Amino acid sequence: MPAADRVLDFSSAPAYVSVRDEQLVIRGKDQPSLSVPVNEIAVILLSGPAVTITQPALASLLAANVGVVIGGGDRLPAGMLLPISGNTLSTQRLYQQIAMSAPRRKRLWQSVVLAKILAQAAALEEHGSDPTPLRALTARLRSGDPDNLEATAAQRYWPLLFGETFRRRADADDCNRLLNYGYAVLRASIARSICGAGLHPALGIHHRSRGNPFCLADDLMEPYRPLVDSEVRRIVGEWGADMGMTPAIKQRLVESTQQRIEHEGEWRSSAEWFDRTAQSLLADENTSTNANRVFYPAGILRAGIT
Repeated sequence: MPAADRVLDFSSAPAYVSVRDEQLVIRGKDQPSLSVPVNEIAVILLSGPAVTITQPALASLLAANVGVVIGGGDRLPAGMLLPISGNTLSTQRLYQQIAMSAPRRKRLWQSVVLAKILAQAAALEEHGSDPTPLRALTARLRSGDPDNLEATAAQRYWPLLFGETFRRRADADDCNRLLNYGYAVLRASIARSICGAGLHPALGIHHRSRGNPFCLADDLMEPYRPLVDSEVRRIVGEWGADMGMTPAIKQRLVESTQQRIEHEGEWRSSAEWFDRTAQSLLADENTSTNANRVFYPAGILRAGIT
């Protein structure tokens, strides 16, 4: 069955959201009711101040492994709900995660950083910048990235993508706001796939913050970030760096995480590739040749992973 890939964004118009017969029922002011099958939804964004959702609707969404993102007063994502158990083998998977050896975690993180740098280089090439400075770093990448080439790549990447004056700061009131919004949608989508695979999103392979319940999502989403970066670059090119967060721009950011992506001649939705990325952590270290590499579709890397 194809992965659920619909993202519903309630950020502007008033709405009352309930559930009936496994359908999410959406009633807007002076608008006819709409119904969406719950099993088609990947993420729902509740950021509008005039949105009401019933407890049965929330329970149905969580039972279907839907990521629910809650907006704050500024309508930017403030928190996220995920199911406690997204897979019947979740306890077994939890023990497997806990038992994962440090050398394997380091090799997995090396593969994530490699994919991220290649994806960033591909984004630069797409927008007419020279990707060579980033791709040159991959020859120096070692297990666990002890030289922190991920940060070195970022220092080269951001000025080439957005200009020499750009600084990536989560609290900046410029196009960083667009990046934050797109990343929040991406993070929820990846976390949903992690739960669906029976993995626990708090047990990362690299990120380890005590206060972060989504460390593994933050690990696995890294190479997918350029999907959002590229769309923000296009928006900035059209509207400038200080544009407002309009519903149309939010929709474009959501759509940037829902692309169809190619891998070895096969085109699938990003949600399906997110699932495969999460599932790749389940490879048996003793029998699988890919046990020390996280899967990412070649379409986001261009040059692929060698």
